[in-house]
Amino acid sequence: MSGKEFFVNRYRQLGWRFREVEPRQAIRLNQANAKGKNLPERLEGLGVELEKVPFLVSGYWVGKTRVSVGATAEYLLGLYSIQETAAQIPATLFTALKGKTVLDACAAPGGKTNQLADLMNNCGTIVALDVNKDRLAALANHLERCHVRCCVVYGLDARRSSGLNLKFGRILLDVPCSGNFAADPQWFSRRTLEDVERNAAVQREILAEAVKCLAPNGEIVYSTCSLEPEEDELNIDWAIRNLRLQIQVVDCYGDDGLTEVFGRKLDASVARCKRIWPDKTQGFFACKLKKKEESQ
Repeated sequence: MSGKEFFVNRYRQLGWRFREVEPRQAIRLNQANAKGKNLPERLEGLGVELEKVPFLVSGYWVGKTRVSVGATAEYLLGLYSIQETAAQIPATLFTALKGKTVLDACAAPGGKTNQLADLMNNCGTIVALDVNKDRLAALANHLERCHVRCCVVYGLDARRSSGLNLKFGRILLDVPCSGNFAADPQWFSRRTLEDVERNAAVQREILAEAVKCLAPNGEIVYSTCSLEPEEDELNIDWAIRNLRLQIQVVDCYGDDGLTEVFGRKLDASVARCKRIWPDKTQGFFACKLKKKEESQ
């Protein structure tokens, strides 16, 4: 089962009417590095038009520009990162990060890892994992460019993270997913429902493994850039039923998570998740979880 008509019909059943979208490039200021440097004014002086993203503290949309935002001295010095707007949300959902031991379980290419370090003011420890050795180089380069000092990088499958024999107070699961059409013009011709179901199964394995690594009163943030409920609400419904997790209320941009999917009723608390459709900003899903006994 595949093709544009198939997926568009699914989105209609989920309550969203398909429309073509053109993603806007965005940057995120690395506050620790950019402090006192008047970075927005500096970039505008280079001919980069910026528009503040209203639902992000450090995010700006990039408009017309006379230079590549990936080739300025300010970028090379780590004063900002190129990061899609919705992708800047997950790291901000943790209640506190400074001084914590954090697991970034699917870290490459490193945008969210760098953001975590910035939110931590480089205080604490981040253990960043990725299974793809080629992507580890990009991750390490990103961290070096942004002067991240609190991170250790391992080539390790997130489904084996309990082998580290560590407990983490905060765990970011920005899991490998099917993506969505807004970021890939060929998405409808590349993806099938079988792909989605296969990815969802891997994501459940990663979730189950993360619970083994979670310290008492710890938090897990789960996110994808997929629009498919199998990878989003259905996985979280499975997690709260099988992993003794509870969804936490978060105050961030996005619509409430779906509590009915293709006629199947989910736990009412799944509404606490956040779903962002592509006409708003590319397309994203995120939620925060804690162990059930610690949330009551």
